[in-house]
Amino acid sequence: MDLHTLLTGLDPVHIARQLIGQELYTHIDGRETAGLITETEAYWAPDDRASHAYGYRRTPRTEPFYQRAGTSYVYLCYGIHELFNVITGPEGVPHAILIRAIEPTQGVHTMLARRPMESLKPQLSRGPGVVSRILGITRAHNALDLLHPDSPVQLRARPPVPSDELVTTPRIGIAGAGPEWAAKPWRFYRKGSRYVSRLNAFQ
Repeated sequence: MDLHTLLTGLDPVHIARQLIGQELYTHIDGRETAGLITETEAYWAPDDRASHAYGYRRTPRTEPFYQRAGTSYVYLCYGIHELFNVITGPEGVPHAILIRAIEPTQGVHTMLARRPMESLKPQLSRGPGVVSRILGITRAHNALDLLHPDSPVQLRARPPVPSDELVTTPRIGIAGAGPEWAAKPWRFYRKGSRYVSRLNAFQ
C-alpha cells in the first residue's frame, strides 16, 4: 500500500477504513514498539462538529490539521489521556483519523512496563489513551511527519485488510457534537480482533 497516496485522499472515512491493518511504529527513549492498527475513527472538518477543526478553527493546538497529510496530531483529553491522530487530505484540508486500538507486534515488554501490566492481555492496547501510553507517544510528538524514515513515530505500510473483515459503527464519546454527527458511521474495527475498544457498543 502506498501510504502517501492514501493519506492525501479527500475522503477521511475511506482512509480510516484503509488504515486498519497498517502498522504504527515508535522509537522513543531508545525503545522500539509497534502494533497493527485495529480500530479507527474519521473526523471530517470543517463540517464535522466533533472535530477540533470544526468551522476551520485555527489555533496553536489545531495547527497540525493544516499541515501535509501524514502529520501527527496529539492532544490531551480530559486532562489525562494523550490521544494520537493522523492528519489526512491535501495540505490545508483539516481531516484527521483517531487511532483507537492496536494489536502489539513489537516491544511487548516495553509496552507492559509503560502501563504497567504483568502479562499481555487485550486491554493493554485497546482504547486511544492506552495506545499512546504503550507506544510512548506524548504531546512532544505532535506535528511529526509520520512517513519520514527518521521520525520517532511512523506509519508503515502493510497489506490491506479485506473489506469483509471490517466492522462499521458510529463513533464513540461524541454525543456533545449533536445527534447528526454522533450517528455518523465513521468508526471502523477489524472483525474478530480482541484488540478493540468497546467491542459490542453498537451490537
